[in-house]
Amino acid sequence: MFELQLMSPESQVETLCDALDALGALSVSVEDADAQTDAEQALFGEPGMPPPKEGWQRSRILALFESREAAQSALDLLLVQDFFADCQVLGIQHVPEQDWVRLTQSQFAPVEVTPDFWIVPTWHEPPTQARTVIRLDPGLAFGTGTHPTTRMCLRWIAANRHSAHLSRVLDYGCGSGILAIGAAKFGAADVDAIDIDLAAVESSVLNAQANHVVIKTGLPESVSGVYQTVLANILATPLKVLAPLLWSHVAQGGNLVLAGILARQADELIEAYAPYCVLQVTDTEDGWILMTAKNS
Repeated sequence: MFELQLMSPESQVETLCDALDALGALSVSVEDADAQTDAEQALFGEPGMPPPKEGWQRSRILALFESREAAQSALDLLLVQDFFADCQVLGIQHVPEQDWVRLTQSQFAPVEVTPDFWIVPTWHEPPTQARTVIRLDPGLAFGTGTHPTTRMCLRWIAANRHSAHLSRVLDYGCGSGILAIGAAKFGAADVDAIDIDLAAVESSVLNAQANHVVIKTGLPESVSGVYQTVLANILATPLKVLAPLLWSHVAQGGNLVLAGILARQADELIEAYAPYCVLQVTDTEDGWILMTAKNS
């Protein structure tokens, strides 16, 4: 494999990436050329907020080709394009062959939720102390257990394993289906996993099958009735918008469990849900909080 390395101003990044893709690049990635310097720019905004800019002022573009000849041919064609005038060639480098699957897998280890409850990728053996295990591999849908919000929700589920709260459960914005699967693992007989993204719905189905549990999946319009527990691990802004909808599905005596909220956003959520319930912070981790309310 050979990597063509280019420097591009912000205005030409998208055009250059599209051109490399059309010229047969196996992959194209973009990095901040000023990373780790005083000129570094943060492009990713806080959760629920738009990014401050669409691109870096100076970007390093890395395009992977099967051969040096293919990389050079693509470069020769780029050099004569008007849009390449402000771009710069950094070079063509050989990339050693690697077992990319094994390299990717090595980045994901078993995740502890509680001492006896673990999330374990399929290529790992569960820890000896694990009594309840969710088998889940990293995929396109959010929710691998590595994020604090996911772990807090799963801890809440584990803590309520012996209560009636898990008799009927709604996982709204299910992502990978991990919360729905966790509820089913702890005995919930009726679990609905809902998401606006069809890829997430499909991922939830496959992950439930891999964990030998039964959940029902679908889009938001398929939700009906009330639940003893309504889980929503999304972000603060959509949670505020969804307040009346989510609370309408909480049964008498049931619980609402919300995550995806930064600690500084607690008052915003309390205010948004005040017409319906009293939200409280019941767990915290790494600047994120879990908020719950009971329909008493």
